[in-house]
Formats: sequence, structure tokens, C-alpha cells
Amino acid sequence: MGNPIVHFELMVTDPAKAKGFYTKVFDWTIEESSMPGYSMITTGTPPAGGMMAKPEMAPMSALNTYFGVDDVDATLAKAVAAGATTIAPKMEIPGMGYWAMFTDPDGIPIGIFQGQ
Repeated sequence: MGNPIVHFELMVTDPAKAKGFYTKVFDWTIEESSMPGYSMITTGTPPAGGMMAKPEMAPMSALNTYFGVDDVDATLAKAVAAGATTIAPKMEIPGMGYWAMFTDPDGIPIGIFQGQ
């Protein structure tokens, strides 16, 4: 079996407007998290997602998708060997696990997540 999508992340220009849109269209619950400026999205069943204001360095608003992996380090190394470019090295999410992000050869961002 392949690696499942375990988390999605919306980067938006106006979080309040986006919250209104997604709660109306999809009946999602969107609540502030313990991380400042980051909201958690509940869709009813996993996977769940997050939403944040688009960082200035990001070229556009985006939807980031995270794939569950057994080993962030090994998967990131495999991706780079296959032509990916690391855009966020392995980082810890306290109490949850580890994540990293890379772009594929076409520049598409891909997130990976290793739970604890």
C-alpha cells in the first residue's frame, strides 16, 4: 500500500475570509490552534488540515498536502536523489511527530509527515 495523505494545509491571503468560505461550502470546523496564526480544520473524518496566512516568501496561495511516511529522513533522501529540492528540512511538531517539505522536479510542493 502507498503512503496515505495524512494532512492538508491551506495557505491563504485572508484567513478570516477563507474560514467563512470553507465552513459554508464544506461544513468544516476551523478553530485556532496552540500555534499562533495557525488554525486546525476538522472535516469530519481524517485526514484533517490546517490553515494559515500565506507567508510573504510563498509565491502564491496554495494547498499543501502531506503524505504519511515511516521515516522522514529516508523519504527526504530518496526524494532528493530522484530530483526533488528540499524547501523545509525535517522539523519537529512537539507531541505529534516530524515533517519536511520538498518540491518535485516540476516545482510542486510535497509535504511528508512521520507520526510519533
